Amino acid sequence: MKRHFYLSNDLDDLEVLERDLESQNIDWPQIHILSNNEAGVENHHLHGVESLLRQDVVHSTKIGFVVGVVVALIPLAAAYIIGLEQGYLWIPVIFLSIILLGFCTWEGGFIGIQRPHHDYRKFEKALASGKHVLIIDVHANQEETLKSVLAKHPRIHAAGDGDAAPGWLIGLQRRWYRFIRWAP
Repeated sequence: MKRHFYLSNDLDDLEVLERDLESQNIDWPQIHILSNNEAGVENHHLHGVESLLRQDVVHSTKIGFVVGVVVALIPLAAAYIIGLEQGYLWIPVIFLSIILLGFCTWEGGFIGIQRPHHDYRKFEKALASGKHVLIIDVHANQEETLKSVLAKHPRIHAAGDGDAAPGWLIGLQRRWYRFIRWAP
């Protein structure tokens, strides 16, 4: 899958575009709107980016985990060099390494929740000026459909590409939505 970013000034046009895409079997889990006007997105019945996903929590937590692994290896290596691996003196060093790993991972997530998502940072100026970012994840066989639908909306401008959400996640969202609509 591939992610496409588009910029628009008009939520009405985005609402029409979203309906056009859904009529061409590009489902709502593949379409999101990133905007500072969350009330407008909600009023137009558009699918906004979840508030947690607007932050860089997941990416920063992964970075914190990698840093934590490196930091946790330091006391383990030092204890091995000193010769503490024999006997019960090894246990506090293992616990220290686990605590360091957990702390670095938590700290990475904490830092990430204070920052915008790394894919969305390039749109901060556009969002601040009142524009809206349309995010569409498409399969390779949907690329032509996307181009033909976007050709009917000349006020929406391409703003780049990126890595899409995994296909299994989009399928899971689709099934969850069907379940919610079915459940009493």
